[in-house]
Amino acid sequence: MLAIQGAVDKHLQALDRIGARGQPVLRKEQLVGLRALIMPGGESTTISKGLARLELYDPIREYVRSGGAVLGTCAGAILLARKAENHPVPTLGLLDVRAIRNAYGTQVDSFAALSDTTGDPFLAGMRCVFIRAPQLDQPGPGVEVLLRVDGCPVLVRQGKVLASTFHPELGADDRLHELLLSL
Repeated sequence: MLAIQGAVDKHLQALDRIGARGQPVLRKEQLVGLRALIMPGGESTTISKGLARLELYDPIREYVRSGGAVLGTCAGAILLARKAENHPVPTLGLLDVRAIRNAYGTQVDSFAALSDTTGDPFLAGMRCVFIRAPQLDQPGPGVEVLLRVDGCPVLVRQGKVLASTFHPELGADDRLHELLLSL
């Protein structure tokens, strides 16, 4: 669990509910031996500055390139993308999508919606909480859309990289955390 900023405790609680032990990650040595890494939501500028300060950009890239699974939620999804727009931040470039920051508006525009019933049957009908959420667009050929809300991609996968524009940790539905560990 990348523990620079964001809903770290909520993700750790979700992992606990599905019988997985989470641990905070703030140093490259802590990536060794992980089954999966979660990059939480929060503020993408703050998290990107933390990644730079802690010198974690390259170690996270290497972790994923060597077969590690990763889930980025909201700000974490932005940081996984090939490119961020609308006040860009440095990204990891591990997911072939463009992330548009705050695409749904400001904090007061936050909302929850059920995902469309098309897409991955295991995840269909998931309640999605959007808080200053990004949109993911221009997916490359290797990117699979797993969930949509109102026709827009809200959960995508490229190999062992998952990116969610919503906050799966803000509820009792742990299917996305289960999917991450299955990778």
